[in-house]
Amino acid sequence: MSIEDRTKAAAKNVEGKAQEALGNVTGDPEDKAEGKAKQAESEVRHGIEDVKDNVKKKID
Repeated sequence: MSIEDRTKAAAKNVEGKAQEALGNVTGDPEDKAEGKAKQAESEVRHGIEDVKDNVKKKID
């Protein structure tokens, strides 16, 4: 597992939440959708890191 990859995923999640909130405030559906997409991408990245961790534990 890479701390750097987890940090990037967390940052992407925060960015997505902020963009979604901005979309809610401005009423821009595109910003809301992009924000949600970034949050989903972050979840996938975290999932990948979890799989990497599990594989590494089994190998060690």
